[in-house]
Amino acid sequence: MRDLKNGGIWVIPTDTIYGIVGSALNSKTVEGIYQLRKRSLDKPFIILISSIKDLEMFGIKLTQHQRDFLQSHWPNPLSVILPISSKNFEYLHRGTESLAFRMPKDEKLTELLKQTGPLVAPSANFEGRKPSQTLAEAKKYFGNRVDYYHDSGRISAKPSTLIKLEKNGKFKILREGSFKLN
Repeated sequence: MRDLKNGGIWVIPTDTIYGIVGSALNSKTVEGIYQLRKRSLDKPFIILISSIKDLEMFGIKLTQHQRDFLQSHWPNPLSVILPISSKNFEYLHRGTESLAFRMPKDEKLTELLKQTGPLVAPSANFEGRKPSQTLAEAKKYFGNRVDYYHDSGRISAKPSTLIKLEKNGKFKILREGSFKLN
């Protein structure tokens, strides 16, 4: 079994639903997940991080307004789109020059992220199909093309809320999910 630091692709429970995950810092792994999910190549994945400091790995410089917003709302099932200018991460931002990040509240997942580094974490399904609620459903999608499956029983939560966060700390909700913003 390949571990996540060495190009492995796993199906695990995230803080919202089952995700198919791999290192966000490994372009071959990211491309492999695009192929497995049959995902449109122009749609970036959400990246799970263990702390706000992880954003620095992607060259993201937060304004004080953005930092204050994130510190008051993370960890939670809230995915936040931020601008990225580094050419090193084109394989992640797919020409959008922005990336979505989420800091999960789940302690086991946060510990895993501290060990592996940031992970891309789209839902465990083919694009446009129903997200897997069980490992059996995930295995129907991906079979033995995934290195590891972690079973946590049936999961039927809503996906994360997705917002675009501006430099001034204001935001626009792009997808209403399990986290409610006041």
